[in-house]
Amino acid sequence: MAMTIEDKLGHNRFNVDSSYAHIHVKDTCDDQKLVERVIMACPAKLYSQREDGSIDFNYEGCLECGTCRVLTHGRIVESWDHPMGGMGVAFRKG
Repeated sequence: MAMTIEDKLGHNRFNVDSSYAHIHVKDTCDDQKLVERVIMACPAKLYSQREDGSIDFNYEGCLECGTCRVLTHGRIVESWDHPMGGMGVAFRKG
């Protein structure tokens, strides 16, 4: 049986640096369609929107693909860097 994306993501390991968030996201964005697009585009599903309209992001499970950075052109993602050496995602199932 073929593995689902969720099954594969479950095998990854994350070395989280709790003192350094490598991605910083704005709290709000006036373009609701862009917010919906970045929520849908993140392969790890790390973006969500609260009832008050603010953007919620969890960098700890980041796959470091850069999709959010490219998609939002600085309108949601304020800064995007790679995690410090030895930190971040370690892929186990491709």
